[in-house]
Formats: sequence, structure tokens, C-alpha cells
Amino acid sequence: MSPAKRAGAKGPRGKPPSPPPRARLPEPHPERPPIPLVIAVVLTAVLEVLDMTIVNVAIPNMLGAFAATPDQITWVLTSYIVAAAVVMPLTGYLSSWLGRRRLLLFAITGFVVSSALCGMAWNLESMVVFRLAQGVFGAPLVPLSQGILLDAFPRERHGQALAIFGLGIMVAPVIGPALGGYLTETYSWRTVFYINIPIGLIALLLSVGYLPRRPIKELKTDWVGLGLLVLAVGALQYVLDQGQMRDWFNSKAIVAGTIIAIFAGGAFFLRGWNRPGNIIDLSLLKDRNFVAGTLAITAYGVSLFGWMAIMPLFSQRLLGYPPATAGTLFIPRGIVSAITLAITGSILIRMFDARHLVIAGLVMTAMGTLPMAYFSLYVDFWGIATPGMLAGIGSGLFFVPLTAVAFASIPKAQYDEASGVYSLMRGIGGSAGIAVVSWLFVRQTQIHFNELTAHITPYNRDVVPYLGQHGLTPTSPEAAPLIVHEIGRQAQMLAFNDIFWFIAMVTLAIIPLIFLMKRPEKVSLVPAH
Repeated sequence: MSPAKRAGAKGPRGKPPSPPPRARLPEPHPERPPIPLVIAVVLTAVLEVLDMTIVNVAIPNMLGAFAATPDQITWVLTSYIVAAAVVMPLTGYLSSWLGRRRLLLFAITGFVVSSALCGMAWNLESMVVFRLAQGVFGAPLVPLSQGILLDAFPRERHGQALAIFGLGIMVAPVIGPALGGYLTETYSWRTVFYINIPIGLIALLLSVGYLPRRPIKELKTDWVGLGLLVLAVGALQYVLDQGQMRDWFNSKAIVAGTIIAIFAGGAFFLRGWNRPGNIIDLSLLKDRNFVAGTLAITAYGVSLFGWMAIMPLFSQRLLGYPPATAGTLFIPRGIVSAITLAITGSILIRMFDARHLVIAGLVMTAMGTLPMAYFSLYVDFWGIATPGMLAGIGSGLFFVPLTAVAFASIPKAQYDEASGVYSLMRGIGGSAGIAVVSWLFVRQTQIHFNELTAHITPYNRDVVPYLGQHGLTPTSPEAAPLIVHEIGRQAQMLAFNDIFWFIAMVTLAIIPLIFLMKRPEKVSLVPAH
């Protein structure tokens, strides 16, 4: 080799030259995300959502086990809901602070441990503490699961990702009462908590092996914004959960909670609107599709969770179904909803404008709910389940397209934060739905009872034949209690009819929000037709 070449082969001071820097290519987005990762995040979502409804069926058994009053036992539900509502909007902040992988593993582990402790609770106080912990650890599970799936799939396949996610988020709460009723009747109320342990361990093991790592950001915590957010959300959830039992604004606690929620919420938004370091990035609310989609999912939460809350009362309290049988009423709707979700996410969303699918879903949900407004005391199992199946088709058509359009222009870096806000509002809608239908049930039952009793006189042509069927006359001592009992049943039936009508109207009232949403720019997500 010539001296020139030898000299050229070395850099300054005789050292070999460093190789030219290689351009860092962007990591290709996997066309087929790892199946174990998909299973892990779906099971993670199922953990949190299932626990919202599976516990409801076991509440009467807990009441006796803890020697608690009906007002006291509601804290088993309220403590979980309030804790989850406070932590859920912080998902984006916690994900950036701890890292998505670390946060998810920490949340799953905490949820499994707190579920086991709930199953071992020895009194009401310990149960409430463990449920608070369960709510804190469970809050990030759904937003993280949605964010991970959206990030794992390319944007043109978000419909498929959301269909998979929807299997957990929309079907699990419908199946929950059936599973809870079976476990409570066959084993014990404690098993509704123990069932979380195997599900959580499977999700944890799969997440450890397949969840990718993300860099952790150095963040400065906005403690004032955090305090205002906790006050606003916590107070709002308290008002929604306890309002019916405390006679709403006749209670000083409810009035105080409402004032705190309004002023803390107002201060949070005014302070953080253009503040870059706010605990939640409020610039998300400048996205029209995201705002309209969030409002729509909130209102749909009112109708869906309101329906789910009222059906056990209708089937068990009025029709006399045992818990296990009452729970099976939800299964046909859950199965139909799951099938529709899969078809919508993989086929329909590629053929039609997603907004049109959302509207079709709302119409189908209302059409499935309206026949329930004409139920009588003699309706049978399939008379109840068949309209529910029609509403289930509507749920399957609604969820995937709505979420796809709502997140169409959200940057990937904000998926966790946007999912946290989206899930929070769905939860608040659910709490509002439960509160409203509970209030309507009491109010409308009293109204119909007063109206019906006004027509009961010895001269009513239907009274004497009715009493005669039971071997009684209007002067029999047993006649008055029998008539009052029957009027009470009829009044409750009419109240349920009113509630089903209300739920159908709320569902249809969401449609104008869909017209505010823009068609996604990504035509590959919602192709023209």
C-alpha cells in the first residue's frame, strides 16, 4: 500500500477515521402486532370494566355479611368509582412520568393485589379501603389499553384495533351481571373479586414479555392543577353517586359537593386553557372531532349504564328472577354486540363513512330500547332479550366508528392522555345515567302509584272480580294489602316504561353531535363510497 493510501486510511493523529454516521430510519409500524400483546391489553381493559358491573349483583350478599345498612353498603361501589374517576384523567401524565410499560405493570399488579384483599375483607371499613385502592390502580387500565392498541396498529387499521378493544370495553360490562350472579349463587360473593386474580396474572405475564419500552420524560408536576382536578372530579362523582340516596339538593353535603365541583372545575379550565405545563393538555379540546366524540360517548354512557343499572331491578325486583337467571338476560345482547363490533371494525368501517355508522348505531340502539317502554308484567325472557339484541347491534355499530373519528387527528404522543379524558367522560356519563334512572324510578313510581290509587273504589268494576279470583271481597281484611301490593307492582312497571322511553330519547339526542364531526382526512381509515 502506498504511503498516501496509508495516510489516507487514518484520520488526524493517526487514528482510524470513524465510520460515517448512519441515518436513523424510522421504525416500521408493524402490520401485525404481536397477538399476545393484543390479548394482554384486552384482558387489562376487561379487568377494570368487568369490575364495574360484576360487583353489583353481589351487593345484597355483602349487606348481610357486613351487617351494613343499604346506605352504608353503597360505599362499596362509590369508593371504587370516585377513586377511578379521580385518577383516570391523570393517565397521560403518569404514563409520561413513569413510562407506559412501568405504569401498566404497576397498575395490573396493584389491581390484582387489591382484588385479593377485597375478597378477604373482614368488615365494611376494610372493604371500602381495598375498593379505594382497586379504583386507584384500575383507573389507568382502560386508557392505557386503548392507547397501546392504537399505537400498535397503523392508523388505517384503527378500526380493527378499536373493534378488538371494544370486545372488552363494551361486552364485559354486559356479561358482568351474568358472571357475577353465577359466582355469587354457586360459590360466594367473594369470588367476584377472586376472578380478577387469574385474569390479571395472565395480562401481567403477557405484558411483561411483549409490551415495548418507551422513554421516560422529565416532568414538572403542576400541583395546583392536580389539586383542582381531583377536587372537581371527586366532588362531581360524589354528587352523582350519593345524590339519590341523600335526596339531592335537600342535602347540605350534595349542595357543598356541587359548589366544589363547579368552582374547582371552572378554576381548572380557566387556569389551564393556554398553560403548556397543565396537568392535562387542554389543547385536546381544540380538536372538534375529539370534543364531539367525547360528548357523544358521555351521553351514550348515560343510556348504556342507565339501562344496565335498571335491568337487574326490573328482572329481579319486579319479575322475581333469581340473580343467575337475571344475569343471563344480558348475554344475548353481549354476544350480538361482540359480533357486530368485529364486523364493523374489520369490514364496515372500510366501506362506509364512519359518521353514518355511528348514526345507524344510535338509531338501532333506540329501536331496541323503545319496545321496552311497552313491557308489561307478563313479558317473558325472550320478550326482554330480543329488543336487547337489537340494541346490542346498535352498540357494535356505535363504538368503533365514533372512537376512530374522535381520535383521527390526535397525535400518537397524546393517545394516553386523550384516552384518559375519553374514558373519564364515559365513566361520568355512566355515573350520571345510574343516578338519573335511580331518581326517575323513585319519582315515577310514586307518581303512578298516586294516579292508580285514585281509581280504586268499591264501585270500580275491576276491583270485585280481581278480589274474587283470590276468594276475597272488598270488605275482607286481606283485600286492602293485596290491592296495595298489586298497585305497587303496576306503578313500578309504568315507571320502568318511562325510564326505557327516557333512555331511547337520550340515545337519539346524541345524533346532532355526530353532524359536528368532520370526516377524517385519512381516507384509508374511512374510504369513500
